[in-house]
Amino acid sequence: MRYLYTLAMYLVTPLIVLRLLARGVRYRDYHRRWRERFGFYQGPQVRGSLWVHAVSVGEVNAAEPLIKALRESYPHAPLVITTVTPTGSERVRQLFGDSVFHVYLPYDLPFAVSRFMKRVRPRLAVIVETEIWPNLYFACKRRGIPLMIVNARLSERSLRGYRPLQGLVRSALGCVRQIAAQSRTDAARYRLLGVDPARIVVSGNMKFDMPVPYDAAPAGKELRQQWGRLRPVWIAGSTHEGEELPVLEAHLQVLKRLPDALLLIAPRHPERFKMVENSVRSLGFSVATRSADRVPTAAHQVFVIDAMGELMQFYASADLAFVGGSLVPIGGHNVLEPAALSTPVLVGPHTFNFEEITLTLIREGAGVRLNGAEELGLNVLQLLRDPPRREAMGAKAKIVFDSERGAVQRVMALIDKQLQE
Repeated sequence: MRYLYTLAMYLVTPLIVLRLLARGVRYRDYHRRWRERFGFYQGPQVRGSLWVHAVSVGEVNAAEPLIKALRESYPHAPLVITTVTPTGSERVRQLFGDSVFHVYLPYDLPFAVSRFMKRVRPRLAVIVETEIWPNLYFACKRRGIPLMIVNARLSERSLRGYRPLQGLVRSALGCVRQIAAQSRTDAARYRLLGVDPARIVVSGNMKFDMPVPYDAAPAGKELRQQWGRLRPVWIAGSTHEGEELPVLEAHLQVLKRLPDALLLIAPRHPERFKMVENSVRSLGFSVATRSADRVPTAAHQVFVIDAMGELMQFYASADLAFVGGSLVPIGGHNVLEPAALSTPVLVGPHTFNFEEITLTLIREGAGVRLNGAEELGLNVLQLLRDPPRREAMGAKAKIVFDSERGAVQRVMALIDKQLQE
């Protein structure tokens, strides 16, 4: 199966490169450093590195407290961080600067993986969440490199997707020394893929341990002072194509009852910033953007956050937050970010990426699930007009966030054990 998989990878690589070029038309960073995708890169040749792979922004944010813990516990070990997307790369630079070495993960081709391994020579490999690359995993096993999957999650959808290749996936996961699952449900799904239960532990979700920027709440408060402390404000964070229009339609409903209401909208991907801004303007809203105006005024109805790494302060500034990727079948994004700042949470029906966390928030009265886009406007309006309910939801969200912390400490204990063996 692995030989057939490798042959298929070679056959589809030209298509993958074409897709990379196409994405680079809208976001030029995809054109830069493309050689790294094949294991060619400028940088130090290290030995005995601690290697952490986090595919994109969400995974980098989840890995942040773990990377900091590794840096503190193993100060003399080189830290190598790989990502797949330019936005993930940019987030690594924002968080860690030159204190870590960042490179793109190579495609799962034997020659590319081998070249990468020879340059990085990891002492430990840590995959954050779910990235199963058979050739990469077998390369770790051949070299005797302890391989771990941490903060591991496996949705029902992903489980179904792996079933046609279950033999290959099972053998690849056989190369993994330890799987630290986010929840009992994730652990059960890994067992269904054939992983030895003795190698699976439930460690919790590291995203509960994410550091809340110390200046997020004060910065949010300052923003409110600039555009009006009593003004109704809601935010749609990490939105995808197919979500902005329902969000804007919901805001029209809100404006009919609360004409001074302000919508903050933060598209998930930078290449869509301008497109979203143009869409908002075409619908007749009075618009400001982060890049051009910095903050909205009383005359603006919609504020487009066309910047990366600033979402937390805007979550802190809002009365309530709709978390995107959930009205369309993306699977939802991190509901913990607004929860950490005591901001009530709204989500759509598609939250399989964060199912247990979302269910916990809803069960504890800290969040609301919408059955569809048509319910967004009514629920936003109801919450904006009910400050006591919002305050109670926000307090419960913070309690949930605080009570679930500790996963990083548990994962570090597993890492220490692997490094001592």
